[in-house]
Amino acid sequence: MAELLGPAARAALDRGETTPARRAVRHAGVAGTLVRLFLLGDAVPRTEVAAALDPVDVDEAAGAGLLDVDGDLVTAALDLRPHGDAAIPTAPPWWVLSDLEVAPQGRTADREHVLGTGAASLSLARATVRRPVATLLDVGTGCGVQGLHCSGHAGRLTATDVSERALDMARVTFALSGVDAEVLAGPWLEPVAGRRFDQIVSNPPFVPGPPQVDHVYRDAGLGGDGASALLVGALPAHLAEGGVAQLLASWLITSEDWTERPRTWLDEAARSVAPGGLDAWVVQRDVADPALHVGTWLRDAGVDPASPEGTALSERWLDFLAAEGVQAVGFGFVTLRRTAPDVPGTVVCEDLRQSHDDPLGPEIEAWLDRTAWLAQHPGEALLDARLRVPDTVALERGLIGTDEGWDPVAATLVRLDGPQWRHDVDELGVALLAGCRGYLPLRDLVELLAVAHGRDPEELAAAALPVVRDLVHHGMLVPA
Repeated sequence: MAELLGPAARAALDRGETTPARRAVRHAGVAGTLVRLFLLGDAVPRTEVAAALDPVDVDEAAGAGLLDVDGDLVTAALDLRPHGDAAIPTAPPWWVLSDLEVAPQGRTADREHVLGTGAASLSLARATVRRPVATLLDVGTGCGVQGLHCSGHAGRLTATDVSERALDMARVTFALSGVDAEVLAGPWLEPVAGRRFDQIVSNPPFVPGPPQVDHVYRDAGLGGDGASALLVGALPAHLAEGGVAQLLASWLITSEDWTERPRTWLDEAARSVAPGGLDAWVVQRDVADPALHVGTWLRDAGVDPASPEGTALSERWLDFLAAEGVQAVGFGFVTLRRTAPDVPGTVVCEDLRQSHDDPLGPEIEAWLDRTAWLAQHPGEALLDARLRVPDTVALERGLIGTDEGWDPVAATLVRLDGPQWRHDVDELGVALLAGCRGYLPLRDLVELLAVAHGRDPEELAAAALPVVRDLVHHGMLVPA
């Protein structure tokens, strides 16, 4: 399908524009018929649909709820499409069943609308840690797409949802795709009370809004960022030791410090696993002002913000956010790991709003490894480590013109892969990093630097350690 449509038409579909895709499949035969029927929502002549679905009978498909037949024209009643994952090349063909996508000028989504392979679900799949685990839980599975992506590395898969309609579609998705999964009905973590898992993933109804449920896929009914707060606080208690949970989340920004609310949730989560520890990485990928936030999610449900219905809903949502003192809404990923009782947890909240094409999953795996390594080198123990600067890290120099030529004014360490982290460093930092080739312990490098610059070694070490830890977290220094 991707090859048939081409990148331009696929990008247009992501924007809700169907004409480029329709033109791309105009002479594509059976494949074009299926795209027009299930992806574009076109009414297609019955004879063409019969040829495309053969040996499935059109009336049989309509009786099963997959198609609507009106005389000689047939339309899709549900969205059924092939799906895949380049990271699992040995997986059998996958098929995802969901409700039809809601076009901007189309009908409004029903309350029980079940999303398919949307941008948010795919972003979570790309961010998921793919290491083999015995047990995995998908909270709020929807059509089951996260379960498909996790089926390649999970021994036993459990999927839950509060929506029976969503669970029906997930069962079909799993059955068509040859995935064995335990499917349980109920809200949040109630269906798995008392159980622990090696990994948990969740694309929950995280959209901050008034405390009501207009659309189950989007609204939790808790008001504001209550869904994200609930899951961040509750998931760690359902993790086995060393287990990892990953979810999409949103947070209300009510002050200059966007991390204020996530850190409050993480404090509660840490208490739930005491005396063990909790590693947490909160990555903010996007920030929207209240008006943009409301308009985006109204259009997502097929509501024109300028229509009478859209105007009334906008007023209600904006009134709620204003009453909560919301300045903006943040969105991103939360990764949690339950550590052993004798391992202190690490909490990092940071912006990652720069664009990058690499999937975030490998970076999260590496972050977890680097965090575990740092936990084994607490305080001044890090000075005994041998570190090196990877080949994927470069030093940028800022220069300013003077009468005598070019004078350096700034230096920035840059990762050329992954999220392309950047760290400003002073000249002492540049000199220290130049020595990080894996041959000498950090302590020796600091002492040599102190002698060369007439500095006190202990003061220089105290200043260097937090910088070095940050660079290790971001993969700009690694153990030799």
